[in-house]
Amino acid sequence: MAQQGYWLFKSEPSAYSFLDLMGEENSTAEWDGVRNYQARNYLRDEVKKGDRVLIYHSGAKSKSVVGMADVVRGGYPDDTAWDPESEHPDPKSTPENPTWFMVDIKGDAELPSPVTLAQIKATPALENCSLLTRPRISVHPITREEWDIILKMGE
Repeated sequence: MAQQGYWLFKSEPSAYSFLDLMGEENSTAEWDGVRNYQARNYLRDEVKKGDRVLIYHSGAKSKSVVGMADVVRGGYPDDTAWDPESEHPDPKSTPENPTWFMVDIKGDAELPSPVTLAQIKATPALENCSLLTRPRISVHPITREEWDIILKMGE
């Protein structure tokens, strides 16, 4: 069996928040609309069922890790790219030759206390965290140690 992976997924809370995820039927949703190639590659090739996810709210006032989720379905083609009415269509992506991929996640728990970007930046053990070294992508691999540190900070 493959080793469990740990991830941090960023979302603009005004577009889709952790509370939106927890309000979904069975707290499960497609993590779609990713339009960055590196993040797409992670979703397509590396994020697997059973992996754990920290949900990070991006945006001017809310930059913080707010909750946890589990991957319940690994990467598959993001059909929102084929829908011209979706919020993130891509006419170059087709069912026959998909460009973009998504995964399904299930909300697990809200952190008792959000962990802010400032707190993460101020923690020496997190200085190599992908969130800090590759801030422009929306899907970040993190280590088990980084996961544990962030969860401890959010207690």
